[in-house]
Amino acid sequence: MTVQQFKGMPFYVKLASVLFSLIALVYIVIVAKEILSPLIFSCLFSILLLPFAAFLENKLRLPRSAASMLAVLSLLACIGGLLYVIGTQVSSLASDWPQFQDQLHKSQNDIMDWIRSSFHVTRHKQLTFVANTTDKVVASGGSVVGATLLSLSSILLFLVFTFIYTFFFLLYRKLIMRFLESVFGDENKLMVHDIIEKVQFIIRKYIIGLLIEMAIVATVVSVVFMMLGVKYAILLGLITGLFNIIPYIGIFTALIVSSAVTFATAPAQSTVIYVMITLVVTHLIDSNVLLPVIVGSKVRINALITVLGVIIGEMVWGIPGMFLSIPVIAVLKIIFDRVESLKPWGIILGDEEHKQNRLAKKVVVKDEPAETTE
Repeated sequence: MTVQQFKGMPFYVKLASVLFSLIALVYIVIVAKEILSPLIFSCLFSILLLPFAAFLENKLRLPRSAASMLAVLSLLACIGGLLYVIGTQVSSLASDWPQFQDQLHKSQNDIMDWIRSSFHVTRHKQLTFVANTTDKVVASGGSVVGATLLSLSSILLFLVFTFIYTFFFLLYRKLIMRFLESVFGDENKLMVHDIIEKVQFIIRKYIIGLLIEMAIVATVVSVVFMMLGVKYAILLGLITGLFNIIPYIGIFTALIVSSAVTFATAPAQSTVIYVMITLVVTHLIDSNVLLPVIVGSKVRINALITVLGVIIGEMVWGIPGMFLSIPVIAVLKIIFDRVESLKPWGIILGDEEHKQNRLAKKVVVKDEPAETTE
C-alpha cells in the first residue's frame, strides 16, 4: 500500500491503523525490555565514547578492537570510582543506624500522642494496628528478599550486557552505517547521514552537559550542606546530583532522602528546613539557568512532553525508562523534523515558540487580502 492510497482511506480506517500500530509497538517495547534497554544505553555510551575511541585508533594507531576495549574500560573505571565514593559514604551512614532508630522511635511517640489527643484513638489501638501491619510485612519478608536478590542479579546482568553491547557498537560502527545506507537506499543516503550526524552531536552534547550539570549541582549542594553542618554532606550532594538527571522528579526524590537523613542525624531539627530550602532553590536555579545554558541544545523539548516522557518511560521500563526518556524523545524529534510526513510530530515535541509565532504572523500577513484603492 502506497502513502497516497493510505491517505485516501476513511478516517476511521486510518485511526484504527495508527492505534493498532501504537499498541503493537508498545507491546513489543515492553516484552523486549531486557534486550532493548541495554541496547539503547550502550548506544548512548558508544556515541559518548566514539571521539575517544577514534582518537586512540587514529592518533595512537591502536587496532579498532583494542581502542574500543580501552574506551569501554575507561568508562568502567569512571563509574567504578563514583560507586566507590558513594559506597564509602553509605558504609559510614550505616554506623548511625541506631541513632536513626532512636529518632524514629521518638517521632513515632510524638505522632501517636498527637493522634490520641486529636482523634481520641488510644495508644493501645495504635500499637495493635502497627503490630498487625508489621506481622504482614514480616510474613512477606521471604518474597521481598527473593525479589531483592533477583533485582540485584538483573542489574548485574544489565550492566554486563550494556558494556558488551557498547564494545560491539564501537567495533562495528562502520558496518552498522553501511547497513543503514542499504536499508534506506541511495536516494535517502544524504538524509540518513544527516540524521546520524545530528543524533551523535545532540546526544553527545546532552550527555556531556548532563554530566557537567550533575557535577555542579553535587558540588554546590555538598558545600552548602557542609556550611549548614549537615552530616554526610558529600553523600547527600552526590545523591542529589545523580537524581537530578531525572527531570522534575529526581530533585524531589533527593529532597525526601536528604530530609530523612538530616532528620535522623542533625542535632537541630530546624536544619531539615534549611536542607529543603537549599534543594528547592537549587532546583529553581538549575531549571532556569544551568539547564538552558549547559544542557540546552538546538533540539529543545517542551516541559509537557518532558514530564509525559518521564512518566511513560517509568511505566514502560521503570527507572531505566526515566533516564532514557529524554534522549529518546530528542532522537525522535530529529527524525521527525527531517521526514516530511512526520514534521507535525516534531512541532509538538519542540519548544520553539518564538519561531512558531513568527511563522504564524507571516501566514496571517500573507493570507490578509490586499487593500484596493477606488
